[in-house]
Amino acid sequence: MKNVIVSWATALGITLLASCAATRTQQAPGEYIDDAAITASVKSALIADPVAKAYQIEVETFRGVVQLSGFVGSKDERNTAERVAAHVKGVASVHNNLAVRAGKDTVGEVIDDSVLTTRVKAALVVNPVTKARQINVTTERGVVQLSGFVDSATEKRTATEVARTVAGVHDVRNELETKSAP
Repeated sequence: MKNVIVSWATALGITLLASCAATRTQQAPGEYIDDAAITASVKSALIADPVAKAYQIEVETFRGVVQLSGFVGSKDERNTAERVAAHVKGVASVHNNLAVRAGKDTVGEVIDDSVLTTRVKAALVVNPVTKARQINVTTERGVVQLSGFVDSATEKRTATEVARTVAGVHDVRNELETKSAP
Protein backbone atom coordinates (compact mmCIF):
# COMPACT_ATOMS: atom_id res chain seq x y z
CA MET A 1 0.00 0.00 0.00
CA LYS A 2 2.85 2.35 0.88
CA ASN A 3 4.42 1.77 -2.56
CA VAL A 4 1.10 2.61 -4.27
CA ILE A 5 0.85 5.91 -2.35
CA VAL A 6 4.49 6.78 -3.11
CA SER A 7 3.98 5.95 -6.82
CA TRP A 8 0.78 8.00 -6.94
CA ALA A 9 2.45 10.98 -5.21
CA THR A 10 5.45 10.76 -7.56
CA ALA A 11 3.20 10.66 -10.62
CA LEU A 12 1.22 13.63 -9.32
CA GLY A 13 4.42 15.57 -8.68
CA ILE A 14 5.77 14.87 -12.16
CA THR A 15 2.43 15.89 -13.70
CA LEU A 16 2.39 19.15 -11.74
CA LEU A 17 5.97 19.94 -12.73
CA ALA A 18 5.28 19.17 -16.38
CA SER A 19 2.29 21.51 -16.37
CA CYS A 20 4.58 24.31 -15.17
CA ALA A 21 7.23 23.67 -17.80
CA ALA A 22 8.02 26.21 -20.45
CA THR A 23 7.22 25.74 -24.11
CA ARG A 24 8.48 27.70 -27.11
CA THR A 25 5.85 30.42 -26.65
CA GLN A 26 4.74 29.90 -23.05
CA GLN A 27 6.95 30.81 -20.15
CA ALA A 28 7.23 28.77 -16.99
CA PRO A 29 5.97 30.70 -13.94
CA GLY A 30 9.51 31.43 -12.76
CA GLU A 31 10.50 32.81 -16.16
CA TYR A 32 7.42 35.05 -16.25
CA ILE A 33 8.21 36.45 -12.80
CA ASP A 34 11.87 36.99 -13.75
CA ASP A 35 10.87 38.84 -16.92
CA ALA A 36 8.36 40.98 -15.03
CA ALA A 37 11.09 41.92 -12.54
CA ILE A 38 13.50 42.77 -15.38
CA THR A 39 10.84 44.92 -17.06
CA ALA A 40 10.19 46.79 -13.80
CA SER A 41 13.92 47.27 -13.21
CA VAL A 42 14.48 48.60 -16.74
CA LYS A 43 11.55 51.02 -16.39
CA SER A 44 12.92 52.23 -13.03
CA ALA A 45 16.38 52.70 -14.48
CA LEU A 46 14.95 54.68 -17.42
CA ILE A 47 12.96 56.89 -15.04
CA ALA A 48 16.09 57.57 -13.00
CA ASP A 49 18.12 58.56 -16.06
CA PRO A 50 17.92 62.29 -16.91
CA VAL A 51 18.36 61.77 -20.67
CA ALA A 52 16.02 58.84 -21.38
CA LYS A 53 12.38 59.90 -21.63
CA ALA A 54 10.92 56.89 -19.84
CA TYR A 55 7.29 57.93 -20.25
CA GLN A 56 7.69 57.62 -24.05
CA ILE A 57 9.28 54.18 -23.97
CA GLU A 58 7.48 50.83 -23.97
CA VAL A 59 9.44 48.00 -22.34
CA GLU A 60 8.69 44.31 -22.92
CA THR A 61 10.76 41.33 -21.78
CA PHE A 62 10.68 37.70 -22.90
CA ARG A 63 13.24 35.26 -21.50
CA GLY A 64 15.66 38.06 -20.64
CA VAL A 65 15.44 39.77 -24.03
CA VAL A 66 14.31 43.37 -23.53
CA GLN A 67 12.50 45.18 -26.32
CA LEU A 68 12.37 48.98 -26.26
CA SER A 69 9.78 50.64 -28.50
CA GLY A 70 8.02 53.93 -28.99
CA PHE A 71 9.08 57.36 -30.18
CA VAL A 72 11.78 59.56 -28.62
CA GLY A 73 13.03 63.07 -29.37
CA SER A 74 16.66 62.40 -30.30
CA LYS A 75 19.30 59.82 -31.20
CA ASP A 76 20.91 60.54 -27.83
CA GLU A 77 17.71 59.55 -25.99
CA ARG A 78 17.49 56.39 -28.11
CA ASN A 79 21.10 55.38 -27.44
CA THR A 80 20.90 56.25 -23.75
CA ALA A 81 17.78 54.15 -23.28
CA GLU A 82 19.52 51.15 -24.84
CA ARG A 83 22.64 51.62 -22.70
CA VAL A 84 20.59 51.99 -19.51
CA ALA A 85 18.52 48.88 -20.27
CA ALA A 86 21.60 46.81 -21.13
CA HIS A 87 23.13 47.49 -17.70
CA VAL A 88 20.14 46.15 -15.75
CA LYS A 89 20.78 42.86 -13.98
CA GLY A 90 19.22 39.89 -15.79
CA VAL A 91 19.06 41.51 -19.22
CA ALA A 92 20.40 39.07 -21.81
CA SER A 93 20.10 41.46 -24.74
CA VAL A 94 18.32 44.63 -25.82
CA HIS A 95 16.37 45.09 -29.05
CA ASN A 96 16.14 48.83 -29.54
CA ASN A 97 13.13 49.63 -31.73
CA LEU A 98 12.84 53.24 -30.60
CA ALA A 99 12.13 55.66 -33.42
CA VAL A 100 13.34 59.27 -33.38
CA ARG A 101 10.56 61.84 -33.85
CA ALA A 102 10.80 64.25 -36.74
CA GLY A 103 9.91 67.30 -34.61
CA LYS A 104 7.45 68.67 -32.08
CA ASP A 105 3.84 67.51 -32.28
CA THR A 106 0.91 69.87 -32.09
CA VAL A 107 -1.91 69.20 -29.62
CA GLY A 108 -4.13 68.15 -32.53
CA GLU A 109 -1.57 65.63 -33.77
CA VAL A 110 -1.23 64.13 -30.29
CA ILE A 111 -5.00 63.75 -30.02
CA ASP A 112 -5.26 62.27 -33.53
CA ASP A 113 -2.47 59.82 -32.74
CA SER A 114 -4.17 58.81 -29.48
CA VAL A 115 -7.40 58.12 -31.35
CA LEU A 116 -5.55 56.04 -33.96
CA THR A 117 -3.78 54.06 -31.24
CA THR A 118 -7.13 53.30 -29.61
CA ARG A 119 -8.72 52.29 -32.91
CA VAL A 120 -5.83 49.97 -33.82
CA LYS A 121 -5.86 48.39 -30.36
CA ALA A 122 -9.63 47.83 -30.63
CA ALA A 123 -9.22 46.24 -34.07
CA LEU A 124 -6.55 43.91 -32.67
CA VAL A 125 -8.84 42.93 -29.78
CA VAL A 126 -11.66 41.79 -32.07
CA ASN A 127 -9.39 39.92 -34.49
CA PRO A 128 -9.40 36.18 -33.70
CA VAL A 129 -5.73 35.69 -34.64
CA THR A 130 -4.12 38.52 -32.69
CA LYS A 131 -3.70 38.58 -28.93
CA ALA A 132 -3.98 42.31 -28.29
CA ARG A 133 -2.62 42.04 -24.74
CA GLN A 134 0.73 40.95 -26.21
CA ILE A 135 0.92 43.88 -28.64
CA ASN A 136 1.94 47.43 -27.77
CA VAL A 137 0.63 50.11 -30.11
CA THR A 138 2.11 53.59 -30.35
CA THR A 139 1.40 56.20 -32.99
CA GLU A 140 3.36 59.22 -34.22
CA ARG A 141 1.88 61.39 -36.98
CA GLY A 142 -0.21 58.56 -38.35
CA VAL A 143 2.63 56.02 -38.29
CA VAL A 144 1.66 53.09 -36.09
CA GLN A 145 4.37 51.09 -34.36
CA LEU A 146 3.53 47.56 -33.20
CA SER A 147 5.86 46.01 -30.64
CA GLY A 148 6.05 43.17 -28.16
CA PHE A 149 6.41 39.41 -28.34
CA VAL A 150 3.79 37.31 -30.17
CA ASP A 151 3.33 33.58 -30.56
CA SER A 152 3.70 33.18 -34.33
CA ALA A 153 4.70 34.73 -37.63
CA THR A 154 1.03 34.51 -38.65
CA GLU A 155 0.02 36.64 -35.68
CA LYS A 156 2.74 39.16 -36.55
CA ARG A 157 1.59 39.42 -40.19
CA THR A 158 -2.07 39.63 -39.20
CA ALA A 159 -1.36 42.45 -36.75
CA THR A 160 0.15 44.49 -39.59
CA GLU A 161 -2.82 43.78 -41.85
CA VAL A 162 -5.29 44.74 -39.11
CA ALA A 163 -3.47 48.01 -38.32
CA ARG A 164 -3.33 48.99 -42.02
CA THR A 165 -7.11 48.68 -42.33
CA VAL A 166 -7.76 51.36 -39.69
CA ALA A 167 -8.77 54.67 -41.28
CA GLY A 168 -6.14 57.38 -40.76
CA VAL A 169 -3.14 55.06 -40.49
CA HIS A 170 -0.46 56.26 -42.91
CA ASP A 171 2.06 53.49 -42.31
CA VAL A 172 2.73 50.55 -39.99
CA ARG A 173 6.12 49.73 -38.46
CA ASN A 174 5.91 46.16 -37.26
CA GLU A 175 8.56 45.62 -34.58
CA LEU A 176 6.80 42.55 -33.16
CA GLU A 177 9.06 39.64 -32.36
CA THR A 178 8.06 36.00 -32.48
CA LYS A 179 8.59 34.13 -29.25
CA SER A 180 11.14 31.38 -29.56
CA ALA A 181 13.24 29.20 -27.33
CA PRO A 182 16.52 30.74 -26.19
